[in-house]
Amino acid sequence: MNAFQFQTVPSIVSEFGLSRRLGAFLRENKYHQRRAAVLTDRFLHEGGVIRPALDSLREHGFEIVVVDNVIADPPERIVHEAVDCLRDAGIELIIGLGGGSSLDVAKLTAVLVGSRQPLHEMYGIGKVVGSRLPMILIPTTAGTGSEVTPIAVITTGETTKMGVVSPVLYADLALLDAELTLGLPPKATAATGIDAMVHAIEAYTSRHKKNPVSDALAKVALGLLVPNLLPACRNGQDRTAREAMLLGAMLAGQAFANAPVGAVHALAYPIGGIFHVPHGHSNALVLPHVLRFNLSAAMPLYAELADVIVPGVPGAPERKAEALIDRLEELAGQAGIETRLRQVGVAETDLERMAADAMKQTRLLVNNPREVSEADALAIYRAAW
Repeated sequence: MNAFQFQTVPSIVSEFGLSRRLGAFLRENKYHQRRAAVLTDRFLHEGGVIRPALDSLREHGFEIVVVDNVIADPPERIVHEAVDCLRDAGIELIIGLGGGSSLDVAKLTAVLVGSRQPLHEMYGIGKVVGSRLPMILIPTTAGTGSEVTPIAVITTGETTKMGVVSPVLYADLALLDAELTLGLPPKATAATGIDAMVHAIEAYTSRHKKNPVSDALAKVALGLLVPNLLPACRNGQDRTAREAMLLGAMLAGQAFANAPVGAVHALAYPIGGIFHVPHGHSNALVLPHVLRFNLSAAMPLYAELADVIVPGVPGAPERKAEALIDRLEELAGQAGIETRLRQVGVAETDLERMAADAMKQTRLLVNNPREVSEADALAIYRAAW
């Protein structure tokens, strides 16, 4: 067996309705801080979704500063605005409460408020120095798994994204409350759910750092995500499906935090950066086409995953792998999201620019089971168009 390292957050708690007693729970678990910041987005704040959590925190003696400036694919300025708001406020605890973007901003805010290292020096792998504030992450979508990853992705230019990857970004505590995901709209449910599936699939086939623990987590994650995606999309109040999706997304997050993702994510980034397509939907648009490109290198691994996603397919590994790809492609359509690039505003003339941008994602492409050239990226985009 090859040597490997596996890391994750020190504590995970899953409890339906936990956010309603968040203040009491934190006090019971020795969080004695007084001043806490909650990083979220305006929709969750003004729409009342997180009000029970805020009320519980205040009821138990926390002085709360809410920063609700987070937007999808957050640019650097969002992080800097949050830090400017909090740096002189005597904040002792950071709580990220929202989708993946809110959790990513919370991670960086915890580091930047707690140290003086500039953000631009953190981009890349293992470049964060110094300490951070104590941090709790609570997801409201079942997709990114950001609550258990050491990764934060930020939009750094007009269309480009960069990642900060460091064990410093692991939260002290990840809280899973599926009640927060009830009523998530079908398209958002589909996009985030497929994002989580991609995390599991790419972790299982990662060229670097693939390991038995991540493999096991990826399989269990897919076993939860695939059968529960459509029920969650069709009935936003389906508690059983929502709990399965949230747990599956977290397990997939643990998997890809240790066995990094590859070309699906690399090719998805330009779609989100240029056309502002949600991250999970961007992944769904290129997923089957990247998998077909990877078949020559990853076919046996795809066949193994087929036993989870499309159990009972007989025959050779090639047949199982093809059945896996066909099922994932079919699932996106059944979930009601657009499946072609041209349906989300991408013109055929945009594809060359996108291929050039995708090649900048060297941090991700190195993990893909098959090497990807710019010509390959263009061919994949054309297949997806």
